[in-house]
Amino acid sequence: MCTEKSYGGNNGVREHSGKIAKDKGKSDKISTKLKLQQSTEAITSSSKKINDNEKELNDYKKAGEIANKIRDFARNLIKPGMPLLEIAKKIEKEIENLGGIPAFPVNLSINEIAAHYHPTLEDQALAQGLLKVDIGIQINGFIADTAFSMDLTPEKKYKELIKASEEALENALNLLNKNPSLTEIGKTIKETIEKKGFSPIINLSGHELKQYDVHAGITIPNYANNSNIKLEEGAYAIEPFATTGEGKVIDGQSSNIFKITTSRNPRNPTARKILEYVSEKYKTLPFSLREMQEKFGPMARLGLKELEQIGAVHNFPQLIEKSRAPVSQAEHTFIKTKDGKIIVTTR
Repeated sequence: MCTEKSYGGNNGVREHSGKIAKDKGKSDKISTKLKLQQSTEAITSSSKKINDNEKELNDYKKAGEIANKIRDFARNLIKPGMPLLEIAKKIEKEIENLGGIPAFPVNLSINEIAAHYHPTLEDQALAQGLLKVDIGIQINGFIADTAFSMDLTPEKKYKELIKASEEALENALNLLNKNPSLTEIGKTIKETIEKKGFSPIINLSGHELKQYDVHAGITIPNYANNSNIKLEEGAYAIEPFATTGEGKVIDGQSSNIFKITTSRNPRNPTARKILEYVSEKYKTLPFSLREMQEKFGPMARLGLKELEQIGAVHNFPQLIEKSRAPVSQAEHTFIKTKDGKIIVTTR
Protein backbone atom coordinates (compact mmCIF):
# COMPACT_ATOMS: atom_id res chain seq x y z
CA MET A 1 0.00 0.00 0.00
CA CYS A 2 2.36 2.77 1.36
CA THR A 3 -0.30 3.82 0.77
CA GLU A 4 -3.24 5.49 2.33
CA LYS A 5 -5.24 2.68 3.87
CA SER A 6 -9.00 2.75 4.25
CA TYR A 7 -9.48 2.98 7.99
CA GLY A 8 -11.63 4.79 10.51
CA GLY A 9 -9.10 7.34 11.75
CA ASN A 10 -9.09 11.08 11.31
CA ASN A 11 -8.12 10.82 7.65
CA GLY A 12 -11.18 8.84 6.60
CA VAL A 13 -11.43 6.73 3.47
CA ARG A 14 -11.18 9.54 0.97
CA GLU A 15 -9.32 12.40 2.57
CA HIS A 16 -6.90 12.52 -0.35
CA SER A 17 -8.39 12.13 -3.81
CA GLY A 18 -5.05 12.31 -5.57
CA LYS A 19 -5.78 15.84 -6.74
CA ILE A 20 -4.01 18.79 -5.22
CA ALA A 21 -6.05 21.59 -3.70
CA LYS A 22 -4.96 25.12 -4.54
CA ASP A 23 -3.97 27.61 -1.90
CA LYS A 24 -6.39 30.54 -1.77
CA GLY A 25 -3.78 32.78 -0.17
CA LYS A 26 -1.35 35.05 -1.93
CA SER A 27 0.06 34.03 -5.29
CA ASP A 28 2.89 31.52 -5.22
CA LYS A 29 5.87 33.02 -7.05
CA ILE A 30 7.96 29.88 -7.36
CA SER A 31 7.81 27.25 -10.06
CA THR A 32 6.44 24.68 -7.60
CA LYS A 33 2.88 25.91 -8.04
CA LEU A 34 2.98 25.48 -11.80
CA LYS A 35 4.39 21.97 -11.41
CA LEU A 36 1.70 21.02 -8.93
CA GLN A 37 -1.02 22.33 -11.25
CA GLN A 38 0.49 20.33 -14.08
CA SER A 39 0.43 17.25 -11.84
CA THR A 40 -3.28 17.76 -11.23
CA GLU A 41 -3.99 18.18 -14.93
CA ALA A 42 -2.12 14.97 -15.72
CA ILE A 43 -4.23 13.04 -13.22
CA THR A 44 -7.51 14.57 -14.39
CA SER A 45 -6.71 13.68 -18.01
CA SER A 46 -6.42 10.01 -17.02
CA SER A 47 -10.11 9.55 -16.26
CA LYS A 48 -10.78 7.58 -19.46
CA LYS A 49 -11.09 3.81 -19.39
CA ILE A 50 -7.80 1.96 -19.53
CA ASN A 51 -8.72 -0.14 -22.54
CA ASP A 52 -9.06 3.02 -24.62
CA ASN A 53 -5.33 3.57 -24.24
CA GLU A 54 -3.00 0.69 -25.12
CA LYS A 55 0.03 2.53 -23.75
CA GLU A 56 -1.67 2.99 -20.38
CA LEU A 57 -2.50 -0.72 -20.22
CA ASN A 58 1.09 -1.58 -21.10
CA ASP A 59 2.36 0.76 -18.36
CA TYR A 60 0.19 -1.05 -15.80
CA LYS A 61 1.54 -4.38 -17.03
CA LYS A 62 5.17 -3.20 -16.99
CA ALA A 63 4.75 -1.89 -13.44
CA GLY A 64 3.35 -5.28 -12.47
CA GLU A 65 6.24 -7.15 -14.06
CA ILE A 66 8.73 -5.04 -12.12
CA ALA A 67 6.73 -5.51 -8.92
CA ASN A 68 6.83 -9.28 -9.36
CA LYS A 69 10.62 -9.19 -9.78
CA ILE A 70 10.97 -6.94 -6.75
CA ARG A 71 8.94 -9.38 -4.63
CA ASP A 72 11.43 -12.12 -5.48
CA PHE A 73 14.37 -9.76 -4.94
CA ALA A 74 13.07 -8.72 -1.51
CA ARG A 75 12.37 -12.31 -0.40
CA ASN A 76 15.92 -13.30 -1.25
CA LEU A 77 17.40 -10.14 0.25
CA ILE A 78 15.75 -10.01 3.67
CA LYS A 79 17.31 -11.93 6.55
CA PRO A 80 16.60 -11.79 10.30
CA GLY A 81 18.57 -8.98 11.96
CA MET A 82 19.06 -7.00 8.75
CA PRO A 83 18.59 -3.23 9.22
CA LEU A 84 15.29 -1.99 7.80
CA LEU A 85 17.14 1.03 6.41
CA GLU A 86 19.40 -1.23 4.35
CA ILE A 87 16.40 -3.22 3.11
CA ALA A 88 14.52 -0.09 2.05
CA LYS A 89 17.50 1.38 0.22
CA LYS A 90 18.28 -1.82 -1.66
CA ILE A 91 14.68 -2.46 -2.68
CA GLU A 92 14.15 1.07 -3.97
CA LYS A 93 17.51 0.99 -5.79
CA GLU A 94 16.52 -2.25 -7.51
CA ILE A 95 13.18 -0.73 -8.55
CA GLU A 96 15.08 2.03 -10.34
CA ASN A 97 17.55 -0.48 -11.82
CA LEU A 98 14.59 -2.28 -13.41
CA GLY A 99 13.22 0.92 -14.92
CA GLY A 100 10.50 1.74 -12.40
CA ILE A 101 9.85 4.46 -9.84
CA PRO A 102 8.46 3.73 -6.36
CA ALA A 103 4.73 4.50 -6.21
CA PHE A 104 5.23 4.95 -2.46
CA PRO A 105 8.08 4.30 -0.02
CA VAL A 106 8.41 0.58 0.65
CA ASN A 107 6.50 -0.29 3.83
CA LEU A 108 8.42 -2.52 6.27
CA SER A 109 5.97 -3.11 9.09
CA ILE A 110 6.74 -5.49 11.95
CA ASN A 111 4.32 -7.52 14.12
CA GLU A 112 1.39 -5.35 15.32
CA ILE A 113 2.24 -2.54 12.88
CA ALA A 114 -0.09 -3.41 10.03
CA ALA A 115 1.17 -0.79 7.58
CA HIS A 116 2.97 2.52 7.01
CA TYR A 117 6.39 1.98 8.57
CA HIS A 118 9.38 3.33 6.66
CA PRO A 119 12.83 3.92 8.19
CA THR A 120 14.60 7.27 8.41
CA LEU A 121 18.37 7.64 8.04
CA GLU A 122 18.70 7.41 11.84
CA ASP A 123 16.52 4.30 12.15
CA GLN A 124 18.13 1.40 14.04
CA ALA A 125 15.26 -1.10 13.65
CA LEU A 126 16.13 -4.62 12.49
CA ALA A 127 14.09 -7.14 10.52
CA GLN A 128 12.48 -9.58 12.95
CA GLY A 129 9.20 -11.21 13.91
CA LEU A 130 6.38 -10.94 11.38
CA LEU A 131 7.53 -8.52 8.66
CA LYS A 132 5.14 -7.12 6.05
CA VAL A 133 6.75 -5.87 2.84
CA ASP A 134 4.43 -3.59 0.84
CA ILE A 135 5.80 -2.45 -2.52
CA GLY A 136 4.47 0.01 -5.09
CA ILE A 137 5.82 0.56 -8.60
CA GLN A 138 4.76 3.22 -11.06
CA ILE A 139 5.37 3.70 -14.76
CA ASN A 140 4.17 7.12 -15.92
CA GLY A 141 1.95 7.17 -12.83
CA PHE A 142 0.28 3.82 -13.52
CA ILE A 143 0.71 1.64 -10.47
CA ALA A 144 1.32 -1.92 -9.36
CA ASP A 145 0.76 -2.49 -5.64
CA THR A 146 1.80 -5.77 -4.04
CA ALA A 147 2.64 -7.08 -0.57
CA PHE A 148 3.75 -10.22 1.22
CA SER A 149 4.64 -11.29 4.75
CA MET A 150 7.76 -13.02 6.09
CA ASP A 151 8.07 -15.07 9.27
CA LEU A 152 11.54 -14.24 10.59
CA THR A 153 11.16 -16.11 13.89
CA PRO A 154 13.38 -19.18 14.48
CA GLU A 155 10.38 -21.35 15.23
CA LYS A 156 8.25 -19.96 12.34
CA LYS A 157 5.39 -19.22 14.70
CA TYR A 158 3.55 -16.98 12.22
CA LYS A 159 3.39 -19.54 9.43
CA GLU A 160 -0.36 -20.16 9.69
CA LEU A 161 -1.20 -16.47 10.10
CA ILE A 162 0.66 -15.72 6.87
CA LYS A 163 -1.17 -18.55 5.11
CA ALA A 164 -4.49 -17.04 6.18
CA SER A 165 -3.92 -13.73 4.36
CA GLU A 166 -2.34 -15.47 1.34
CA GLU A 167 -5.22 -17.93 0.96
CA ALA A 168 -7.76 -15.14 1.40
CA LEU A 169 -6.08 -13.24 -1.42
CA GLU A 170 -6.01 -16.26 -3.73
CA ASN A 171 -9.65 -17.13 -3.05
CA ALA A 172 -10.71 -13.53 -3.71
CA LEU A 173 -8.74 -13.41 -6.97
CA ASN A 174 -10.24 -16.74 -8.08
CA LEU A 175 -13.72 -15.32 -7.48
CA LEU A 176 -13.23 -12.38 -9.83
CA ASN A 177 -14.10 -14.27 -13.01
CA LYS A 178 -17.63 -14.69 -11.61
CA ASN A 179 -18.10 -10.90 -11.51
CA PRO A 180 -18.79 -10.81 -7.75
CA SER A 181 -20.17 -7.91 -5.76
CA LEU A 182 -17.99 -6.14 -3.21
CA THR A 183 -19.76 -7.91 -0.35
CA GLU A 184 -19.11 -11.30 -1.98
CA ILE A 185 -15.40 -10.51 -2.26
CA GLY A 186 -15.30 -9.34 1.34
CA LYS A 187 -17.23 -12.38 2.54
CA THR A 188 -14.76 -14.71 0.81
CA ILE A 189 -11.81 -12.95 2.44
CA LYS A 190 -13.41 -12.96 5.89
CA GLU A 191 -14.51 -16.58 5.77
CA THR A 192 -11.12 -17.78 4.53
CA ILE A 193 -9.29 -16.01 7.35
CA GLU A 194 -11.76 -17.09 10.03
CA LYS A 195 -11.59 -20.73 8.92
CA LYS A 196 -7.89 -20.58 9.76
CA GLY A 197 -8.75 -19.35 13.26
CA PHE A 198 -7.89 -15.67 12.76
CA SER A 199 -9.66 -12.35 12.21
CA PRO A 200 -9.58 -10.02 9.20
CA ILE A 201 -8.80 -6.38 9.84
CA ILE A 202 -12.09 -4.81 8.90
CA ASN A 203 -10.99 -1.18 8.69
CA LEU A 204 -8.28 -1.86 6.14
CA SER A 205 -9.25 -2.59 2.57
CA GLY A 206 -8.27 -3.12 -1.03
CA HIS A 207 -8.69 -0.24 -3.43
CA GLU A 208 -8.95 1.11 -6.93
CA LEU A 209 -5.84 2.46 -8.66
CA LYS A 210 -5.61 5.40 -11.04
CA GLN A 211 -2.80 7.45 -12.49
CA TYR A 212 -0.71 8.93 -9.65
CA ASP A 213 -3.39 7.83 -7.18
CA VAL A 214 -2.83 4.71 -5.07
CA HIS A 215 -6.20 4.82 -3.30
CA ALA A 216 -8.82 6.01 -5.78
CA GLY A 217 -12.57 5.56 -5.90
CA ILE A 218 -13.76 2.06 -4.97
CA THR A 219 -12.58 0.30 -1.82
CA ILE A 220 -12.66 -3.52 -1.66
CA PRO A 221 -13.63 -4.70 1.84
CA ASN A 222 -12.09 -7.50 3.86
CA TYR A 223 -15.51 -8.47 5.22
CA ALA A 224 -19.10 -8.68 3.94
CA ASN A 225 -20.16 -5.03 3.83
CA ASN A 226 -23.58 -5.61 2.18
CA SER A 227 -22.57 -3.66 -0.94
CA ASN A 228 -23.96 -5.04 -4.18
CA ILE A 229 -21.64 -2.85 -6.26
CA LYS A 230 -19.63 -4.77 -8.83
CA LEU A 231 -16.22 -3.79 -10.12
CA GLU A 232 -16.21 -2.00 -13.44
CA GLU A 233 -13.36 -1.83 -15.93
CA GLY A 234 -10.22 -0.52 -14.21
CA ALA A 235 -7.20 -1.32 -12.05
CA TYR A 236 -7.58 -2.58 -8.48
CA ALA A 237 -5.66 -4.12 -5.58
CA ILE A 238 -7.03 -6.77 -3.23
CA GLU A 239 -5.32 -6.63 0.17
CA PRO A 240 -6.34 -8.98 3.00
CA PHE A 241 -4.88 -8.48 6.48
CA ALA A 242 -5.19 -11.25 9.08
CA THR A 243 -4.54 -11.02 12.81
CA THR A 244 -4.76 -12.95 16.06
CA GLY A 245 -6.17 -9.80 17.65
CA GLU A 246 -9.28 -7.66 17.62
CA GLY A 247 -9.27 -7.00 13.89
CA LYS A 248 -9.07 -3.21 13.81
CA VAL A 249 -6.24 -0.71 13.39
CA ILE A 250 -5.69 2.64 15.06
CA ASP A 251 -3.33 5.51 14.30
CA GLY A 252 0.19 5.25 15.72
CA GLN A 253 3.27 7.41 15.43
CA SER A 254 4.47 9.08 12.25
CA SER A 255 5.35 6.68 9.46
CA ASN A 256 7.89 9.11 7.96
CA ILE A 257 5.79 8.95 4.80
CA PHE A 258 4.29 12.13 3.35
CA LYS A 259 2.16 13.32 0.47
CA ILE A 260 1.71 16.77 -1.06
CA THR A 261 -1.88 17.92 -0.65
CA THR A 262 -1.89 21.68 -1.28
CA SER A 263 0.11 24.22 -3.25
CA ARG A 264 1.75 26.60 -0.77
CA ASN A 265 4.64 29.07 -0.69
CA PRO A 266 6.85 28.12 2.29
CA ARG A 267 9.48 30.49 3.64
CA ASN A 268 12.05 27.79 4.30
CA PRO A 269 14.33 27.33 1.22
CA THR A 270 14.64 23.59 1.85
CA ALA A 271 10.86 23.28 2.05
CA ARG A 272 10.57 24.95 -1.36
CA LYS A 273 13.19 22.59 -2.81
CA ILE A 274 11.32 19.59 -1.40
CA LEU A 275 8.08 20.71 -3.03
CA GLU A 276 9.78 21.21 -6.37
CA TYR A 277 11.60 17.87 -6.23
CA VAL A 278 8.58 15.82 -5.11
CA SER A 279 6.11 17.43 -7.51
CA GLU A 280 8.49 16.69 -10.38
CA LYS A 281 9.30 13.07 -9.43
CA TYR A 282 6.18 11.82 -7.61
CA LYS A 283 3.46 14.42 -8.30
CA THR A 284 0.70 13.40 -5.85
CA LEU A 285 2.20 10.06 -4.82
CA PRO A 286 3.69 9.52 -1.33
CA PHE A 287 7.37 10.09 -0.58
CA SER A 288 9.67 9.50 2.39
CA LEU A 289 11.49 11.67 4.89
CA ARG A 290 14.48 9.38 4.32
CA GLU A 291 14.76 10.29 0.64
CA MET A 292 14.48 13.97 1.48
CA GLN A 293 17.26 13.53 4.07
CA GLU A 294 19.46 11.92 1.43
CA LYS A 295 18.68 14.62 -1.11
CA PHE A 296 18.66 17.76 1.04
CA GLY A 297 20.60 16.82 4.17
CA PRO A 298 19.82 17.59 7.85
CA MET A 299 17.55 20.54 6.93
CA ALA A 300 15.03 18.15 5.38
CA ARG A 301 13.32 17.54 8.75
CA LEU A 302 12.81 21.26 9.31
CA GLY A 303 11.61 21.74 5.77
CA LEU A 304 9.02 18.98 6.07
CA LYS A 305 7.96 20.26 9.48
CA GLU A 306 7.15 23.65 7.97
CA LEU A 307 5.31 22.05 5.06
CA GLU A 308 3.23 20.06 7.54
CA GLN A 309 2.53 23.15 9.65
CA ILE A 310 1.25 25.16 6.66
CA GLY A 311 -0.86 22.26 5.41
CA ALA A 312 1.14 21.57 2.27
CA VAL A 313 1.78 17.91 3.09
CA HIS A 314 -0.01 15.09 4.87
CA ASN A 315 2.02 12.93 7.28
CA PHE A 316 0.71 9.37 7.26
CA PRO A 317 0.50 7.66 10.67
CA GLN A 318 1.60 4.10 11.29
CA LEU A 319 -1.40 1.77 11.45
CA ILE A 320 -1.35 -0.36 14.61
CA GLU A 321 -3.53 -3.36 15.40
CA LYS A 322 -5.74 -2.13 18.23
CA SER A 323 -4.98 -5.00 20.63
CA ARG A 324 -1.27 -4.95 19.66
CA ALA A 325 -1.55 -8.41 18.08
CA PRO A 326 0.56 -9.52 15.08
CA VAL A 327 -0.75 -8.89 11.57
CA SER A 328 -0.06 -10.59 8.23
CA GLN A 329 -0.72 -9.04 4.82
CA ALA A 330 -0.97 -10.22 1.20
CA GLU A 331 -1.74 -8.14 -1.89
CA HIS A 332 -1.90 -8.27 -5.67
CA THR A 333 -2.96 -5.80 -8.36
CA PHE A 334 -5.28 -6.76 -11.21
CA ILE A 335 -6.90 -5.14 -14.22
CA LYS A 336 -10.49 -5.76 -15.24
CA THR A 337 -10.86 -5.18 -18.98
CA LYS A 338 -13.86 -3.89 -20.87
CA ASP A 339 -14.94 -7.45 -21.71
CA GLY A 340 -14.55 -8.61 -18.10
CA LYS A 341 -11.19 -10.33 -18.45
CA ILE A 342 -9.07 -10.36 -15.27
CA ILE A 343 -5.31 -9.74 -15.60
CA VAL A 344 -3.30 -10.07 -12.38
CA THR A 345 -0.33 -7.83 -13.13
CA THR A 346 1.88 -8.55 -10.09
CA ARG A 347 2.47 -12.30 -10.48
